[in-house]
Amino acid sequence: MPRSSRFAAARALALSAAVLVPLCQPPAAVAELPGSSPSAGLELTPLGTHETGVFDESAAEIPAYDPDSGRLFVVNAHAGRLDVLRIADNGAPRAETTLAATDLPAEDGSTTDAGATVNSAVVSGGVLAVAVEPADKTERGWVMFFDAATLRHLGGVRVGTLPDSLAFTPNGSHVIVANEGEPAEDYTVDPEGTVSVIDVPRSIQQFDRLDQSAVRTVDFRAYDEGTPLPEGVRVFGPDVPVPDGHEEAGRVARNLEPEFVSVDPTGRTAYVSLQEADAIAAVDVRAAELTDLWPLEDTDWSVDGRLDPSNKDGSIHRAHHPVSGVPMPDGIDVYRHRGQDVIVTANEGDGREWGEFTDAERVKELQLCQDAFDDVEALQQNAALGRLHVLTDLGVRAGENCHESLYALGGRSFSIYTAEGERLFDSAGMIEAQIERLIEAGELPEHAFNANNDETPSGDSRSDDKGPEPEDVVIGEVTGRTYAFVGLERVGGVMVFDITDPRNASYVDYVNGRDWDAAGEDGDAGLGDMGTEGLQFVSGSDSPTGQPLLIVANEVSGSTTVYGVGTPDRR
Repeated sequence: MPRSSRFAAARALALSAAVLVPLCQPPAAVAELPGSSPSAGLELTPLGTHETGVFDESAAEIPAYDPDSGRLFVVNAHAGRLDVLRIADNGAPRAETTLAATDLPAEDGSTTDAGATVNSAVVSGGVLAVAVEPADKTERGWVMFFDAATLRHLGGVRVGTLPDSLAFTPNGSHVIVANEGEPAEDYTVDPEGTVSVIDVPRSIQQFDRLDQSAVRTVDFRAYDEGTPLPEGVRVFGPDVPVPDGHEEAGRVARNLEPEFVSVDPTGRTAYVSLQEADAIAAVDVRAAELTDLWPLEDTDWSVDGRLDPSNKDGSIHRAHHPVSGVPMPDGIDVYRHRGQDVIVTANEGDGREWGEFTDAERVKELQLCQDAFDDVEALQQNAALGRLHVLTDLGVRAGENCHESLYALGGRSFSIYTAEGERLFDSAGMIEAQIERLIEAGELPEHAFNANNDETPSGDSRSDDKGPEPEDVVIGEVTGRTYAFVGLERVGGVMVFDITDPRNASYVDYVNGRDWDAAGEDGDAGLGDMGTEGLQFVSGSDSPTGQPLLIVANEVSGSTTVYGVGTPDRR
């Protein structure tokens, strides 16, 4: 069955079953500009920024805050280490030192090499866990543990290939690691993608008991051994072997690439985004077993929202188009609603470009099925869909080598799902619509719309790709309401939504530390925060200021900004 047909069927099934889901009322039609809820207003106030002075080199990627020591650890991929900051009582971050991950021993007898680099970090109970990638990314990586207060190395274990995102369970008893297993740069080999579940010692004093046996591996080999792969989970690209010395693994196990991990508030289940596969995996933490795998639902731009697909149309032109957005989320987060897990995804989209292989092409370069579209020639013009990058492996009519449907990278949105994979909400065109509204209101300049993250002005330059590009999402509760903070990688900044009712999310606010009045390219002074990458929400009880904080790491500007999160004065 073509992807478009099976997702139409899935959509109809979800809508017909909606009234049976006990979370809340059935969803209303998609609204592009739902107003801010009167009871849901927030103010995000910048409290301070740490600048590395390194531009467009990923010098600030993932933040990890330790409430016990007041330290903020920020992944500096450019330096291959962590920048160690401290957040003062007024919320401003200041630099203390750096923490490298090279030449560190692990429990399997290996040592992190001289080219090792840090990919991610997370803190729980005063323990800092760090994902470490070796110089050769196709070899197995490590998770290293440190005392967050003293920075003493506590030990480390070997995990899967290319450990990326990692997360503690709420009680600190386990660390879950997404081992991405990307192919080699020339796509000659492709390691297996896996998830590691690490049993963590009960206290810092007990880390002398850490052993390699604490690591259990969750893989996807069952789908190569007879377990049916759920329809809609994307497996594609060259079928190349694992690297020399690795255990053999089938094509599905090699093709699925865990990207980001989030653990539910009970600590029982970890949810892992498989970005390129456009799917979510669920892992039973205690058993270290894969319990579910489900594909994500596309955004249908012909009905769900309005899309600006061209960077050559002269201005903002959002409209319905015969194209779907494939979510392919990067960051995800999870919260509980009425006793059930609810997963929120930041639908960034991502293509594979390794060696001579690429999985995307502009619409004007494709052969389109003449009977599938009203006017193929008009559709392929630059001002229409001609410039839009779409996935080449989807929407192809069997036996005819022409595209009967079009699938763009990313949903330009965030979505909310049940733990069974039913989509409760998709923001569709809300993010772009809100930015257009702010431009019309004079709160943003016109060149803010779909701007790139390495040059100002650069308005509309990302319309043909992934638009504002939602990169990460974190969830926080403030005065009894639940909010999603969505980081936008290209235009920058964070858009805030009230998701207290997961079927009826509403826009709250948008903050952006970028200087829209400055002009220049990356490396020029005074451009402000550019390239939002990683976010962390800090509750008021853990915050040095006593109010909730939002920490934003910006990879292009190499800056980290701390925002105070509070309700506006309603006197």
